[in-house]
Amino acid sequence: MSYALAPLGVIYGAATRARLALYRAGALPVHKIAAPVISIGNITAGGTGKTPLVEWLARAAAREGRRVCVLTRGYGRAHARQRVVVSDGQNVLADARAGGDEPRLLAENLRGLAAVVADADRFAAARWAIKELKSDLFILDDGFQHLRLARDLNLVTLDASAPWGGGHLLPRGRLREPLAGLKRADCLIITRAELANDLEGLRATAAQLSAGRPIFNARTSTQRIRLLTTNDEADTFALDALVQPLMAFCAIGNPQAFFTHARNAGYDLSQTRVFPDHHNYTQTDVDALTRAAAQHGARALITTAKDAVKLRSLHFSLPCFVLEIALMLEDEASLLALVRRVLS
Repeated sequence: MSYALAPLGVIYGAATRARLALYRAGALPVHKIAAPVISIGNITAGGTGKTPLVEWLARAAAREGRRVCVLTRGYGRAHARQRVVVSDGQNVLADARAGGDEPRLLAENLRGLAAVVADADRFAAARWAIKELKSDLFILDDGFQHLRLARDLNLVTLDASAPWGGGHLLPRGRLREPLAGLKRADCLIITRAELANDLEGLRATAAQLSAGRPIFNARTSTQRIRLLTTNDEADTFALDALVQPLMAFCAIGNPQAFFTHARNAGYDLSQTRVFPDHHNYTQTDVDALTRAAAQHGARALITTAKDAVKLRSLHFSLPCFVLEIALMLEDEASLLALVRRVLS
């Protein structure tokens, strides 16, 4: 199958290189706004742990007194061409279907700390947010290839469990552009570092490809386990308090990373189910999940926080738990120093 897609990869690569060359030559305009912009992106398609890093950065900037706005495309939302203010910084204003699952999750987690605006035209969205929300710092979510908007800092994530996208460009592999593009980064963050087979080897290769950019390790830790039906901070379950075994399911870019994390954390998974990234669940999906879980002896289900924002209105005949994660950065102070240079 991958060999059959090779010609399409050649075409995609030629188009990508031509687009990058046009931006370098100034033939395609790069727009600058009257506020700092920090981009968080990746070089491969699929989940690389960007969303927890966006949340970490927004919290750090808010502690510095900045009025933060997250600019996101909002993949999987109902009307991709419309601007949706998912959060004005204080209030969550759109559900996952209207605003997208990741923007909705960020809006909930960053309530009181950052606004979240979903818009394919992130330059126009930024200008609007400066005027209407008084935003003075922008985080460009999934922005590495969004060259239309100038940025002051380029952070690029590499998923330690699958860093190089199979070594081929889309659609044969998962690379969104040639690996030489890593030289545009200001620093690299290796996410899910705990899953790396050879972390030092990965760091060495990343340093070579990026021409010696700073590299930071980030590990994924379990923040808490809660029931889907409540988001109360007090609703936290210890591992030994969960009914097990569990069926794990998700609709994220790297499902195996979620399943591996759950197993490594001690959860007994009798079965796993994968849906397409950003899948909008129906009651039919849930009914099929719970039937399959019961058939395989699972006493409950477990999913991700990104999936949870799309599941609350649906009925589960078995308990459904949500595994919430957090990003644990090594040498956090050095990364904060890079960020503060932009803020000063």
